[in-house]
Amino acid sequence: MGTKEKESEDLLLEEEIVNQSEIVLFNDDVNTFDHVIETLINVCDHTPEQAEQCSLIVHYNGKCTVKTGEYSFLKPKCSQLLQAGLSAEIV
Repeated sequence: MGTKEKESEDLLLEEEIVNQSEIVLFNDDVNTFDHVIETLINVCDHTPEQAEQCSLIVHYNGKCTVKTGEYSFLKPKCSQLLQAGLSAEIV
């Protein structure tokens, strides 16, 4: 095995170690579609289309993953969603 192959193998192993978490948004009977969409745009940096699609998935399926990443990156975003009155958790 050459040096280049060994470096590639080590790099792949490092990438697999990163733990990805998700913010899951849950349906409720309180918030309007407009509020959910606006909040997803502002907090999760969604495009308007992406935020609308997530709001529809939440409405019809009861929940939707709205952001993925490392826990430390997601925690403040999840807190903002909760402060905006949405129901969300990090899994």
